[in-house]
Amino acid sequence: MADLRVFNVVILGIGFLLIFTAFTTCGNIEQTVIKSVENRTFIGSGYHSLGIIYGVFSVSNLFAPTVVTVLGPQVTMFLSGVLYSGYIAVFILPAAWSLYLTSVLIGVGAAMLWTAQGHFLVQNSDADTINRNTGVFWGLLQCSMLFGNLYIYFDWNGITEITEGNRKSLFIALLVLSVLGTLCFLVLRRPPVQEDILSEEEGQSLLSARVIYKQRAVSAVREARSDLGTMLRLLRSRTILLLSSCMAYSGLELSFYSGVYGTCLGATAHFGDAAKGLIGLSGIVVGVGEILGGGLFGLVCRNSRLRRTSVVFLGMVVHFVAFYLIFLNIPDDAPLVTSSVTQHEPYLLPSISIALLCSFLLGLGDSCFNTQLYSILGCVYGEESAPAFTIFKFIQSICAALAFFYSGYLLLSWQLLLMVLLGFVGTLCFFLVEKIQNLTEALEQP
Repeated sequence: MADLRVFNVVILGIGFLLIFTAFTTCGNIEQTVIKSVENRTFIGSGYHSLGIIYGVFSVSNLFAPTVVTVLGPQVTMFLSGVLYSGYIAVFILPAAWSLYLTSVLIGVGAAMLWTAQGHFLVQNSDADTINRNTGVFWGLLQCSMLFGNLYIYFDWNGITEITEGNRKSLFIALLVLSVLGTLCFLVLRRPPVQEDILSEEEGQSLLSARVIYKQRAVSAVREARSDLGTMLRLLRSRTILLLSSCMAYSGLELSFYSGVYGTCLGATAHFGDAAKGLIGLSGIVVGVGEILGGGLFGLVCRNSRLRRTSVVFLGMVVHFVAFYLIFLNIPDDAPLVTSSVTQHEPYLLPSISIALLCSFLLGLGDSCFNTQLYSILGCVYGEESAPAFTIFKFIQSICAALAFFYSGYLLLSWQLLLMVLLGFVGTLCFFLVEKIQNLTEALEQP
């Protein structure tokens, strides 16, 4: 039994590793690729596509638990993987209608995929193995930041324009990875304990199975209504209202490091032939920052309230340093260019070393905010963690969607200023929530 559960967790992690190697690589280079293929018959925006994905994802989270309960986590993950693969395939022969249609579909699929993943991971864990299994899964997932971007670095380094051959060979390789990851979900097996329970409850008859299926569907709808009511109540709570600014900031900086910053590097003419390859190298360095921060702050500091506030403050400082260096190092019109040449001159002579340092700081700071938001929500809403985390992802995704939409219109300096202002307010509100929580616990003690 234990061996089967370990097998399921490892295969689950490998499936996500392959799918998100394809998707995160695609998101990192999407705007650059689309600009290279725009013509009279195709006009699109990678920023708008990613904005649609995160917007639909945020709304779809509200009904994803119901779908997972009705279909089961394995079927849900397989169908979601198919949607991810369809999105990757669009870039082989790009068309505006298919780009935006699959953007909507993958937004729905993402909500189903992550909800099913959490459900399946819990099914294959117990109190003694949940931390180990979560660590194994997230370790495999975070490696998705490395491999696809490494391919970008070696394949695009030294080229000034992305040819049709470059694009097709890349996205065919990413499509193969996504399909392999999707097929991994077919290898997953139902945990033995659940098989025993099902055999007792449902028996061997098809009629009994249909009755149980209908009962589960009705139960899922009732549970969804209950969770929605809980979410509406929590949205009015003081803690969520205060933390919402920090959650919103995590959405803005998510869009920046995952899609905008790589585009800026690829459009900076001062980097010359290294500009396109630098997109992939930057994605790798962001991943290193995420892995280091997630391991250090997510595991070592997760149970210390003092360190939790210190980590958030560190995340703010790290991000502000990165934003200032980016402001000095990258041309102001880099997010907006329609060709490979920027018109604005940065304050410093653009440096690849500074650019990569900023990539690392962006990943490190992101891990600071996200790990501690998960930690404080789990602490304050231990009995209502699922609705609380759903609110977090909803606010984060909505703000990421908004950021992707305005990224194609605002100069880099204005985007950085918005993140600085919201990041400062979000950090202050996080500190205030910690202080209120400390006072509440002190008053409850006899």
